[in-house]
Parts: sequence; structure tokens; C-alpha cells
Amino acid sequence: MQAVHFGAGNIGRGFIGSLLYQSGYETCFIDVNSEIVDLINKKQAYTVQLANVTHDESIVKNVRAINSAVNPELVIEAVGKADLVTAAVGPNILPHIADLLAKGLQQRLTHTDTPLTIIACENMIGGSAFLKEKVYEHLSEDEKTIFDQRFSFPNAAVDRIVPNEVNEDKLLVKVEPFYEWVVETAEIIGENPPVEGITFVENLEPFIERKLFTVNTGHATAAYLGYQANIDYIHEALANEDVKATTEKVLQETGRLLVEKYQFDEEEHNLYIQKIIGRFANPFITDETTRVGRSPVRKLQSNDRFIGPAQQYYDLFNEVPENLVSAIAAAFRYDFAEDPDAVEIQTSIQGEGIEVAIEKLTGLKPESALFAAIEVQYNKLG
Repeated sequence: MQAVHFGAGNIGRGFIGSLLYQSGYETCFIDVNSEIVDLINKKQAYTVQLANVTHDESIVKNVRAINSAVNPELVIEAVGKADLVTAAVGPNILPHIADLLAKGLQQRLTHTDTPLTIIACENMIGGSAFLKEKVYEHLSEDEKTIFDQRFSFPNAAVDRIVPNEVNEDKLLVKVEPFYEWVVETAEIIGENPPVEGITFVENLEPFIERKLFTVNTGHATAAYLGYQANIDYIHEALANEDVKATTEKVLQETGRLLVEKYQFDEEEHNLYIQKIIGRFANPFITDETTRVGRSPVRKLQSNDRFIGPAQQYYDLFNEVPENLVSAIAAAFRYDFAEDPDAVEIQTSIQGEGIEVAIEKLTGLKPESALFAAIEVQYNKLG
């Protein structure tokens, strides 16, 4: 079986690529990093190391790579012959791979009627649907009709901490033992892709929000609170009693929302929260607070990990989630000079005031209770 995976970074190699190999696929990575592409083609294998006491290692084989900037025609050919296409390039890069993907799928139509599944494994809601939208921008109306019959873009939720470490072996990837890859079956045309490690579900929304409002909310909370406390690494932030306590309280608030909304078992969800906290505190993962906190503009959007659950919480319980608000305020105080988003936010605050920044970034209106609570907490942090 042939898989094409867009993105040869740590997530692509350490998470998706590893599972594809374990499932019997030969994987072709697509990337613009010439050094990584050349190394993959030279070695045709790489090492995945677990961040645990024994540092267990596995070798991923049957891999090759194409530099899409240098050889786009080879990418088109590979997509045309693929049995599965996946992507882990980052939400902002998905539009940039859409043209080549569209051309590869167009070529595929000329020689096979076999359905193909394309999965965006991104840290976002509706990643595959977004990729499909961008692919369809390159099609005629007739082509869209045919694509609807042959190609499916099921949404997915993915979860694995892969720290951005620099190793002597530039292909080696360190990953945490835990992972979760959930794919929605409703959109799939034909059979589910035979990938060991994927959990297929009919309705993805509960799993998307459980992950987003627990893992992503908790991770970002620890990052921003840790940064405010001048702590460099996430595991060290969780060793700080105040940071850990507030992070747990934030996840209790999002947990209350999730249990009420989706009827998750409360006891099981509390165990899930503790598992997540334990993952963040893993001393074998040296993950910087500034890496986890990066891109605060996206993290503060209305449908993301902070404002999304905060607004839903208020709507459902008619209460302000005070701990979530504290985390949001810390995000507005995040002033890491090497993060363009952080610079943008601080420039906006300095030039126009915190009120304008809150409304512009979150979409909240000044008359709302959440808006007022965020402003008050932001000023307290000053």
C-alpha cells in the first residue's frame, strides 16, 4: 500500500508516519525542507524514540520523500497512485498544498475509479473539511461533482506531544508514549483506511471538543501561566503549585461543560484530566513554554481553546469561568519578543488599549460578562 503524507516534520514522522509504517504502508513524505527530504531519501528509514524511562526506540522503514518546491510533478504523480493521503503541515500551510493535491487527484481520475481518503491531521477543528474547501477552489463545477463521488476528506482529531528538539540524528523524533487519532466515518467513501491506531467514530464533535478543551486548553494554560512565572519548560511549570492548581481548575471548568454537553461519564473524564496533567508533567519531554504558547492570535479566536469553551460555559451555566478567564488574561499578557503574534497583540494593546484588543481578537462584545471579566483579570496581572 502506498501513502502520501504532506509534512515531514516531527509530527509527520514521529506520529502519522510511524503508524502508517506499522500498518504496512510505504510512505512518501512531501516537504520543502531539502535537508530533511535528502536525508530521508538517503537513509530510507528513521528512528522514533519514546519519552519514557527506558527511551524505547523503533525504526520506521519503507519511506521516501519529495521536495514539492523542486519536483512538483513528482508530487502530482505520487498522489495519483496513492492508497491514502494524509497531512500534518499546520493549519496555515494547508492552503499552500491544495493546488498540488488537486492536480494529483485530477491525474488520478484518468487511470482509476478507486476511492481515496484524504485526512488532514491538524491541531484544528474541521481540518480536512478546510483542506477540501481549498482543493475545490482549483476545480471546475464538473470536477467538483466527480470529486464528490471519488474522494473523501473525513475530519480527524489527533493528539500526541512531540517536542521540538534538535538531535544529532536530524531524522530522529522523540514522542510521548500516549497518542490518539480519531477519524469521522460519515464522510468516508468506500472502506475505512486500514491504519492501526486510528479510532473510527460516527460523530467526531465530542472527541474534537474533548481534546481541544482539555489537551489544548490545558497545555496553553500551563504555557501562559508558566511564562508569567518566568518558567522555561512545561514540565517545570507543572511542578509549580500555583500553575498546576490553576491548570487543574481550568480543566475542571471545561470538564463540567463537556460532561453536561456530551454526557461523558464524570468519573472517567476526571481520570482523563489527570492523565493529561501527567502528560504535561512528563520530565522526559523538554517542551518550552514559548513553543506551546506560540501563535496566541489563533489561540484567542472565538472557536479555539479559550474563548470557545468560555463562551459555551457561560451560555450553559450563566456563570463566568473564572479560571479560564485567568488563562485568557495571561494569554493577553504573553509578550515573547520572538513570537510575531505576541508582538502583534502587545502592539495593539499599547496603541489602542486592552478593550480594543479583546474585541478584535476574541470577537466578544464590550457589554458581555466574559469581556468584562477578561479585562478585569488582565488589569490585575499588571
